[in-house]
Amino acid sequence: MKRNWNQGEAGLACALLLLCAAGVAARPAQTQSQPSATPAQQAAPAPTLAEYNAEQAAATDTDPQQRIKDLDDFVAKFPNSTYMPYVYSVYYKTYNQLKNYPKVIEYADREVALGNKVDAGTRFQALYLRTLAFNYSFSEKDPNAKDEATQELQAAQAGLAVLDQVPKPANQTDDQWAQNKKGPTTLFNYTAGMASIALKDYPSAVTFFKAALAATPNDSATYFHLGVAYLQMSPPQSLDGFWSLARAVALKGPGQSQVQAYLTSQIQNYQGGSVCDNLVTDQVNELITLAGTTTDRPATYMLPSAADLTKAQQDTTNFIPWLKEGGDHGKLMWLATCGSVFPNVAVEVLEVVPGDGDNSTLNVYRPAASDPDAAEKEMEAATEPNMAVHVVGQPEVRKLQKGDGVRFTGTLNGYTQTPFLLTWDNAKVNAEDIPTEKAAPGAHHPAHKPAAPPSH
Repeated sequence: MKRNWNQGEAGLACALLLLCAAGVAARPAQTQSQPSATPAQQAAPAPTLAEYNAEQAAATDTDPQQRIKDLDDFVAKFPNSTYMPYVYSVYYKTYNQLKNYPKVIEYADREVALGNKVDAGTRFQALYLRTLAFNYSFSEKDPNAKDEATQELQAAQAGLAVLDQVPKPANQTDDQWAQNKKGPTTLFNYTAGMASIALKDYPSAVTFFKAALAATPNDSATYFHLGVAYLQMSPPQSLDGFWSLARAVALKGPGQSQVQAYLTSQIQNYQGGSVCDNLVTDQVNELITLAGTTTDRPATYMLPSAADLTKAQQDTTNFIPWLKEGGDHGKLMWLATCGSVFPNVAVEVLEVVPGDGDNSTLNVYRPAASDPDAAEKEMEAATEPNMAVHVVGQPEVRKLQKGDGVRFTGTLNGYTQTPFLLTWDNAKVNAEDIPTEKAAPGAHHPAHKPAAPPSH
């Protein structure tokens, strides 16, 4: 997901009211007899009228392809000309017009390499267009990608430094000037972050992306890359990464559906891939809604990890009590157990409902108490089921009667807190617990004493 920079031709940076307003060095005025020189060039040989005319012809040619040829001719004839800063400027602006981004980078670097021979505004312009060119042309698959990213990181940081050296225009207030600087500040920080990701320096990438967002707080692409950087850190900063990705989705930028799919897959991995799909979707939607309300993740926002869920799965004592309780405990336990297969769940039958073919539903009761005596009393007092068990391919379970104690193995796939009910699918009743013949009315199969709550 790339930042959609509003790219223009040579006037791009001026459109930000920086270069034009700040008075970027222009080609010095000439007379027919003697061209003048800027203060930084006074120590160099004065340009000749021939140089001036050649540079003027190249700079004003309306055909960009011919303009490049004119510039090449100028450099061949006058390699040490004091007009070289202006020549390089026309070069990279023309290559930018032609979308030849490697050449933009090449000639912007030549301009910047002149050092104090060019003023801050000119260096800013070169670094700005160079950075844009990098964004449009860089590929991590390029064999020179590491060197290119290293050079751009240096260029972006130089751009941030020189931006502070560009003088404020006399016709702008401090607030106007600060506002006009936000665009290039965002560009340089964002690109430094992208270069840092290419160099696998994820902590630095996070720092740069956050600085970009400080200037442009609602940029979805920057939030996306910030999220990726957080998740690539060692160890991953998962919650911050998820929050940043969710904010990118909430801002409804380009590629919104792809970012949401990526966020969903990352949360699934974080939770070990054991959570029911619909619950993952619910968590993602809740996170996106929350992230749309504030830029930073609240300290109170938590998302259970695979380790948290495994621990909850193994907490047999609180299996039913937490689900009954609801709230954070209930949410955690349901995330931990939804879709899980539990063996030998001991229950008491309250009703047998025949279904299609060989299938039936057992409405049963499972005590919440862990103490055996308390659990037995709870079972004896039960009048309403707290579990619906869908048994498949066992017509013999229709022999069961109210009050029979059985054990079943099934997949937990449904939960309501009020009235409390757990639903199980694809269940099988332990064959030992099914009577060989249907009991006479009023009699029932001896009930099993409640075993420990279900666990893997």
